[in-house]
Formats: sequence, C-alpha cells, structure tokens
Amino acid sequence: MTIRTLGRIGAALMLATAMAGCSSWDSMSHRQKAAVTGAGVGGVAGAVISDGGVLGTVGGAAIGGVIGDQIGKNR
Repeated sequence: MTIRTLGRIGAALMLATAMAGCSSWDSMSHRQKAAVTGAGVGGVAGAVISDGGVLGTVGGAAIGGVIGDQIGKNR
C-alpha cells in the first residue's frame, strides 16, 4: 500500500465515523441536519478534488458545513 492509498482509506474512515456519530437525527434541528449533511458532502468533494489529501478533505468538510448551516437557516 502506498501513502496515498492509506490517506484515502483514513479519510473515508474519518468520514464514516463522523456520520455514524450523527446517527441520532431525532433530536437535531433542521439547521443542524443541513450542516452535518453539508459537511459530509463537502468532505467527500474535498477528498475527490485533492486526490485524498487531508487538508482538502477537512477544508471541504468545513466549507460544506458552513454552507449547509446557512441553507438550513432559511428553512
């Protein structure tokens, strides 16, 4: 295995862990759900764009979370 493959596997595991931690949707507001969904989508998009780079994945998740929060605010 190369370092790049290990980075991709690590990013996927981090994303799966984060999503598993948010499995209790019942007590979350719509805005919180939108932020979590945005962070998940942003993290995947960041990983794809940066070829599995950690900084790209984390940056995408952060930006996606902010965008999801702002979209959820309007509902």
